[in-house]
Amino acid sequence: MRSADASGFGPVDLYLLGLPESRLDRAALSALIDLADTGLVRLLDLIFVAKDEDGELTLVEVEELPEGVEIDIASLGATGLVGHDDISELAAAIPAGTAAVLVAIELAYQRELAVRVADSGAVLLGYERIPAPIVSALVDNLNPKRGD
Repeated sequence: MRSADASGFGPVDLYLLGLPESRLDRAALSALIDLADTGLVRLLDLIFVAKDEDGELTLVEVEELPEGVEIDIASLGATGLVGHDDISELAAAIPAGTAAVLVAIELAYQRELAVRVADSGAVLLGYERIPAPIVSALVDNLNPKRGD
């Protein structure tokens, strides 16, 4: 039986996180960094994206982040993974005059799950993610609070 290889990858999610200000600082990334430190997720790539009032994009790769934004670049699993097509598609959601950080994240358990499924001879035939707000709303509708 194969084991999950540290150089192997499971499924990767791209998250576009709108920033409270039009600049990147450590506070905006602290939740991601803290979660990565637990081993639950692995940060693979990170790009800062700013959109000016005219809709022009400015991209800052993780290697070019300004002083004061400390990310251990060596710990990132696949810098350069996020491509220009990904950036263009997701950046459409950034309002003019604001900024976001685009991160590629691997959920560590999914890597192990992928290895175990493959080892069993099974094949993943489909996958769909249901966003958390939708799940919460569905559960609330299925299980209304008594006494409301």
